[in-house]
Amino acid sequence: MALPPAAPQRQLKHRRSIDVAVYARGDGLWEVDARLTDVKTRDYPLAGSVRLAGEPVHDMTLRLVVNEQLDILEAGAITEGMPYPGHCDAHGHAYARLVGLNLFKNFRQAVKERLGGIQGCTHLTEMTQVLPTAVIQAFAGEVLDTQESGAAASDNPPFQLDRCHALRSDGEAVRLFYPRWYRPPAGPVISVDDPERVTP
Repeated sequence: MALPPAAPQRQLKHRRSIDVAVYARGDGLWEVDARLTDVKTRDYPLAGSVRLAGEPVHDMTLRLVVNEQLDILEAGAITEGMPYPGHCDAHGHAYARLVGLNLFKNFRQAVKERLGGIQGCTHLTEMTQVLPTAVIQAFAGEVLDTQESGAAASDNPPFQLDRCHALRSDGEAVRLFYPRWYRPPAGPVISVDDPERVTP
């Protein structure tokens, strides 16, 4: 696998950054801070004025408080950089509607129902879609048992199995690292590199 080659003369015009930080609070709860910024490398006419190069077009933060069962207990958002001041930041407490959702149970669909379209901010709502896997990463090895040794003591496989192509229960990675949970392929396996090629 390789990236398409970068053009030697390419010029950066825009950068969107999404940063997700997850903090243990020490009281059994966790805080999730997700921040999105959009920055252009040129002066940019916007809403009757000019946004200078390097000055964020968007700068917004969403914070969740979650428990170890991935339930959202508190939620809110703030928009500090925006195209339309007084309008973009007028979503009020819309993101409090995330309270009561669970990051691991139909979260993405529930967010669209509660905050899709004109109910929220396009960018904040889109950013929520990366939060389940980010929090799972933070919980891995601390809240969630990801090791064969821990799962061996129970009848439940490590939570990450069968959630991606690399960790499918009939795959080589599971055979090597989680042998208790390995299940031989039921039929021919289609090669990832060549969908036309079937291996026995």
